[in-house]
Formats: sequence, C-alpha cells, structure tokens
Amino acid sequence: MVASSEKLATQVGIDILKKGGNAVDAAVAVGFVLAVTHPTAGNLGGGGFMLCRFSNGDTACLDYRETAPAAAGPRAYWDTTGQVMPGASTLGYRASGVPGTPAGLCLALKTYGRLPLRDVIQPAIDLAERGFPVSESLSDSLRAAAPLLERFPESRRVYLNGGKYLEPGETFVQQDLARSLKAIRDAGAGGFYRGEIAHKIAAAYEARGGWITKEDLSKYKAKFRTPLRGSYRGYEIVTMPPPSSGGTVLLEMLNALERFNVSEMGAGSSRTIHLMAEAMRYAFRDRAELMGDTDFVEVPTARLISKLYAAEFRRRFDSEKASNSLALAARVLPAAESSETTHFSVVDADGNAVANTYTLNGGYGSGVTIEGTGILMNNEMDDFTSKPGIPNAYGLVQSEANAIAAGKRPLSAMPPTFLLREGKLFLAIGSRANASKFSPIGAGGGNRCPRPL
Repeated sequence: MVASSEKLATQVGIDILKKGGNAVDAAVAVGFVLAVTHPTAGNLGGGGFMLCRFSNGDTACLDYRETAPAAAGPRAYWDTTGQVMPGASTLGYRASGVPGTPAGLCLALKTYGRLPLRDVIQPAIDLAERGFPVSESLSDSLRAAAPLLERFPESRRVYLNGGKYLEPGETFVQQDLARSLKAIRDAGAGGFYRGEIAHKIAAAYEARGGWITKEDLSKYKAKFRTPLRGSYRGYEIVTMPPPSSGGTVLLEMLNALERFNVSEMGAGSSRTIHLMAEAMRYAFRDRAELMGDTDFVEVPTARLISKLYAAEFRRRFDSEKASNSLALAARVLPAAESSETTHFSVVDADGNAVANTYTLNGGYGSGVTIEGTGILMNNEMDDFTSKPGIPNAYGLVQSEANAIAAGKRPLSAMPPTFLLREGKLFLAIGSRANASKFSPIGAGGGNRCPRPL
C-alpha cells in the first residue's frame, strides 16, 4: 500500500513494489516523483525526515533536514537597529538552507533498498522530461502561488508558463528538472552536491550577495538518529527525535491525555477539545523554550517524554477552565504552523514500512528556482529563531536553543510516526503540520486527502 498527496506519485510507488522493490525503494521513488508533480511541497531543494520499520522489528530514523549556510549567524535577519527585517527569512535567496532531500533519499536507498537508483529515479525523470497532465488542484495551486513565483524570472518561466497559467489537462514539461534528476541518477547524491548542479546553485547565490556556497553543499550530510519511543493505552509509539520537535511534542501530549477517557467524551466535544488544548499548551511551551538541533544544544528529551513529567503538568489542568498561556513560564502562545508540507507512507508485502515527511517550508518555498536546474529552493531559515521572543512567519516564538548557526538544522514540527500493537505495525502515519484529517496509512498535504491504492 502507498499513500501520498498526488496520484501519479502513489502509482509509481505501487509500480516499484510490483517490480520487486521494498518499501524503501517505493518511498524513494515517490519522493523523487513528488518533486516533479507536487512542487508546492515535493522537492529536491528542501529536506525532511524518514522513519523506517522492517519486518524483523528493526527501525531506522533518517534526518535529512536542511542546514544553515556558513554565511548565516544568529543576527542574519536583523537590520542595523537590531530589528528583524520583515520577509528576510521567508522570501528570496537569503531564506534558504542547504537542501537535504537528495542526500536523504539516496542514503536511504543505498542502505536499505533492493533496486538500483537508476530504476527508482527513472519514473520521475520520465514525468519531468515527457510531461504529465496538470490536475485541477495543481493548476489552482500554481495560480494561488503566482504572487510569490512571479517575483523571480525563472520561477515565472517554469511554474507560471511565462505568465500563461497552466490549465487543467495541459502537459507540464520540466526539461531542466529532468536533467537534474539524470545527474543524480548517474552520480548519486554527488550529482547534486558537487558538479554542475552545485555550481549553478552556488553561482545563483553568489550573484546575489552570497549565501549558499559550493563548500556548504559539499559538506552536507544526512544523519541517522535514534527514534523516540513511547506508549499510549497499549500502543507502542515510534517517532522522530530532535531536530524534529514533533515527535517529542506528540509523546508529551499523549502522555498527558492518557489518563483521560477521551473516546467516551466524543470526538469534537468541548471536553475533548479543552483537554487537547491544555496538553498542546504545555507541550508547545516546552518546544519554544527548550528544543533545537541536538548536535548544537542539549534537549532534555528523556524527561520531556516521561510519564512522570506528564503527571506534573496534568495536575495543573483545570477541568472546567482554560489555562492562560501568558502565565506559563516561557510566556508564549501556541500557533498554527505551515500547511505546505507533504507526507507519504508505504508498506510492502513483507511488512517493511516507511513514513516520510518532507517540505520546502512555505508553499513553493522561497519562490526561487535555480536557473538551468528546475530546482525550487526552500525557505527553511524561517524555522530558526531569527530573534528570541519574535514570532516567525507561522506565529511561533522560540528561544536561543533554536538560534541560527552555521551547519545547524532548524527545529521542525514534522513527526513521521509508527504505532505498534502487540509488537506488530498498526499505523504508518504523518501529515502536513496542521492537517485536520489523517489516513490510517498516512494522509498527505495539499488540498485533498489521497485514496490509497
């Protein structure tokens, strides 16, 4: 079974499974295809997290989150008066971190896949080179993104058809992106982080004051991390550790809710919503105050996800009245996050499973497409703390723990997750940050939840 946010990508995943590929092969193929068919969030110029569980019970946790360029620092977005410059971390060339997606997908395939990269990436190349029919949702999405994309000539040329919007049913051909995918096919991740693609990316940024350099690209590495584990009412939970805050926050909230019989209260009831809001209030306070890239800061994850810690702040719940967020220690308000992220889940016939969430951050990222590559770049630098106490584009207030530093990964909310029951896989799940619906095998981003094939 494969579920993603776009039907062509889902079908490619199914085809890879039918050809003898395993869940990782299919997931990597889906990831590359979404870079072609779902450009609002599917990407080569972004990053994400992949969680794998194998039929023997082993798990793997791959962090291919973007990193801050060497030119970045904690005051990268301050003006001369010490104020954060509006839009500086979200729009244009200085909004991007060093992409991680090509490294992550290639490392996952090399480590756990059965099929060669050439076979897994070819469907994406074919769709970019020959084109595919534009769906109604893609046409609508591109029109909605026009105010962003038209700011940049190459993005206007590629995604807005030079000002003539792509209509439903038209064929969308991306020859430059096909060439970039072929470079990865022929040289692996090195085809992106070194050679012609790296040269074009570095040249584009150098021409505009310098931000991402060849050295930044050549130094990038995806990392394996140890997944977090928790439990909820008889289910075992396996999820992402920092720099994803999502896994920690998820376990904190479930620990807090575990002692309440939420099912009896009813989905959407005022009592259920009240309890969930209280759990979120405290968990997001911890996110804002304590969390960051554990290669740079110490995060007390073990304490935060412990049952004893949940009991501490559950005792502060008022069953009848909402708490005051401004009265919490960090004095921050929880807020909505980006909806422009996408998730896909795969389970193969042997019981191997992948839950993968990746993103450009905002829809269509920074709006920048690198000339001659077809690669749309992220605006993940806004996920750092531009200045402690100042909200980012999504209203999140964060601390020094998530301050910008060269080579550091920004905090993320993406938590691809597995639920196990009696030691067996029960759910492979994940979502865009604020999706309101979940599919049992993983709902994707975009405007519609996919129907699993």
